[in-house]
Amino acid sequence: NIHLCISPEELISRLGEFGQFCPVSLAESYELVDCSLTDSLEFAAEFRGHYYKMSSQENFNKFLENPELYVPPLAPHPLPSASMIPRRLTPSELKRRFPKCAELQGYCPVTYQDGRQRYEALVPGNINYALEYRDRIYICESREKLEKFLRSPLQYCNQKLPYKLPPLKEPTYLTSLPLPGYLEQGIATSLIKAMNAAGCLKPKFPFLSVERSALLYIAFHLKAFNPKGSEYTRKKYKKKMEQFTERCELITYLGATMTRKYKEPQFRAIDFDHKLQTFLSLRNIDPVSG
Repeated sequence: NIHLCISPEELISRLGEFGQFCPVSLAESYELVDCSLTDSLEFAAEFRGHYYKMSSQENFNKFLENPELYVPPLAPHPLPSASMIPRRLTPSELKRRFPKCAELQGYCPVTYQDGRQRYEALVPGNINYALEYRDRIYICESREKLEKFLRSPLQYCNQKLPYKLPPLKEPTYLTSLPLPGYLEQGIATSLIKAMNAAGCLKPKFPFLSVERSALLYIAFHLKAFNPKGSEYTRKKYKKKMEQFTERCELITYLGATMTRKYKEPQFRAIDFDHKLQTFLSLRNIDPVSG
């Protein structure tokens, strides 16, 4: 067991016949478990002047008990050549393989094999979990499935697709939907909030119909709370919505404050004359830009 501090260079220079692959996993289940993914030497051992890394405490204990069983000449399986060891591909590496196509038309080989090659087990792979093996490209469904292929490539590499395949799932664009579907998928939540706010406020802008007043308020609300809009735009329309709301409240205020009999200015509410003049000035004003 290695309890000494050794440099990475020394480790690499004295690796055994299996490199950084676990010799116990290779011997007992013919699995290629790459231990280079961790720098830890917790499960590393020195034997006959070479270093070996194991994939788990259990395998580490087995190696310490009988190291001769897991290294040549008694080791049952040699490490395959580099060309026979699967290698993970990053999305950028996968793109550089173009126009080379993935095997199984991009369906996950592990899901298909583990699913007993049933129709239901044909699941598209994810390009984030691609690998190359024997100069062929495979795309797995998840990290777990990718690791299974990397450990046991022979179990998953030689498969054929059935004659009948699932229909291709083409992306549906919002603009291709009918209007009700477009509104439901695109702005349903925002529109419901705006309509609920309009229903609670019941806005009526001076000299405009109730319908137009409500539509303008909803438009301001959508702009003011648009999550995809800029901060500047949201603030701009929040101020417009507040101004629109204040002007809508003029009717309620004047209706409650005005009396049938004339009152001298000194007997009127302090802001009555100002709000009356504001109300009258809105007769020909644009409620959006004014």
